[in-house]
Amino acid sequence: MQFISNNSQQPQRRGGCLRGCLICLALFFVLNFLFGLLLGSMFTPSTVKLEDYSVYKLELSGNLVEQGAESNPFADLMNGVPGYGQVQSTGLDQILDNIALAEKDDKIKGIYLHGGSMLMAPASAKAIRDRLLQFKQRSGKWIIAYSDHYNGTNYYVATVADKMYLNPIGNVAWHGTVAQKMYVTRLLEKIGVEMQILKVGTYKSAVEPYFRTSMSEADKQQTMLYLQGIWDEYCAAVSASRGISVDNLNLYADEYMGIQQADKYVQYKMIDTLVYREQMDEVLRVMTGSKDYKLMSTDKLSQVKRPDSKSANRIAVLYAEGTIQGDQATDGITAKQTLKQVKDIVKDDQVKAVVFRVNSPGGSADASEEIWHGVKTLQAKGLPVVVSMGDYAASGGYYISCGADYIFAEPTTLTGSIGIFGTIPNVKKIREKIGLDFDQIGTNKHSYMEATMLTDGMNSEERAMMQAMIERGYDLFTRRCADGRKMKQDDIKKIAEGRVWLGKDALAIGLVDELGNIDNAIAKAAELAGIEGYDINYYPEKKDPMEELLKMLSGEESEEEKMIARLKTLAKEPRVLMLMEPVEIK
Repeated sequence: MQFISNNSQQPQRRGGCLRGCLICLALFFVLNFLFGLLLGSMFTPSTVKLEDYSVYKLELSGNLVEQGAESNPFADLMNGVPGYGQVQSTGLDQILDNIALAEKDDKIKGIYLHGGSMLMAPASAKAIRDRLLQFKQRSGKWIIAYSDHYNGTNYYVATVADKMYLNPIGNVAWHGTVAQKMYVTRLLEKIGVEMQILKVGTYKSAVEPYFRTSMSEADKQQTMLYLQGIWDEYCAAVSASRGISVDNLNLYADEYMGIQQADKYVQYKMIDTLVYREQMDEVLRVMTGSKDYKLMSTDKLSQVKRPDSKSANRIAVLYAEGTIQGDQATDGITAKQTLKQVKDIVKDDQVKAVVFRVNSPGGSADASEEIWHGVKTLQAKGLPVVVSMGDYAASGGYYISCGADYIFAEPTTLTGSIGIFGTIPNVKKIREKIGLDFDQIGTNKHSYMEATMLTDGMNSEERAMMQAMIERGYDLFTRRCADGRKMKQDDIKKIAEGRVWLGKDALAIGLVDELGNIDNAIAKAAELAGIEGYDINYYPEKKDPMEELLKMLSGEESEEEKMIARLKTLAKEPRVLMLMEPVEIK
């Protein structure tokens, strides 16, 4: 019958199918190549030219990160795409650099602070506020601010403005600082999970949520001290800018200003004028002296070409932001990525010094030790290393900092927390409840220990062995700190115990050398290297928005997949951490 093919015809059919597949594959690669060229041309860095009567519009909204990405021409277009982050991130480096440009370029008439809900910690807020004050003092130019709502930290930043405007039904959330922590001990008990805790440090509170239902006295003490220190900084700065006494600022905070009538903010001199957003157009016309003023966003101003420098000397600024994690992690700080940057720095003969910008609450003990060694590698090549601490440089964040030649912290940086802990969940009760059994056999006494710690819990011998490991880790941590700070190990232990310190208090006890920002750190690095003129190279390089877009479109590494990877890691191995629990300051 006709539909039964002759065997001699089979190769021809297979050959035809193969040719079709090859043609489709070739077509796919051609289209992919053309699409790449199209996107590449659209993502080619463009230079924005400043016009007369420009104003830097600094949006105090979204999320503040240490290092901003390259300018993204698709940002506005992609906002409506599912999976594309609605909360946009702005780099602290971009903001500080743009304020410096606004100070020097005569085409920029002033700065317009818009909005007041940016997610930023006190140390970063102070860095921005200090740079804005410097802008006013050096240039004599103006700053104005407008928002529908100011949270406490953003209000602290915005009070540097010459005039502050607020929506007539807006509010200012001025009510003091508070740290709220969640405790899951009773929840774990109800589901049948016991979190086995091993730790060193009276003040090491990151594990307390797993075995307590409220703050320990030690944690209350340290938390209240740094909260009060931050609030004192806010009050002193606002008092100086707004001409309101610190006593009155505290009285206003006790009234919980966030729910008061807007006219009370004017009465209390916290705000100058109540206006609607569209009325700010007339304000800006008057301030610039032109109806054709141009508002320049952070993204746009970052694309303005800076003067070229031809120095043979370079200072490397190496960023370490986030939790310190194992090499399998896709975000935060990993030893693998950090050491790759170290290797690149060492290979560049023009680099004469390194500024290590650390913004981390800590994390993996093993990775922290590896990064500490990376700092030593830089020094072994004759490169001075100066640490610039951001919002956090605590626990593992302090570990990777302590070996530097010089350390700067902001007054409100949270640092120290020199301590170590391990957490191992015991799921025996829940597995018995659901009828899940395990059995094991091994060649040696403790062959099965890693598995049974999770399924049955530790016995007294195993707990002692694990605690001894934690103690050794603490001894190494304090020894690293002692060597780096040129102090006795016993003296380090007196100020360790997992205790968190504000930067200004860390200065007094010798954990940092000076209070200052990243600019101060760069200047100190140049001084230690004995150089005057220099360029700055940043490590890692800023993220390419094209790569980020292609990752999103391909579905590569979704947040759900990252979470699953973390959970698999947690279940697979005991966690030995040097971590300070990040606290939201409200």
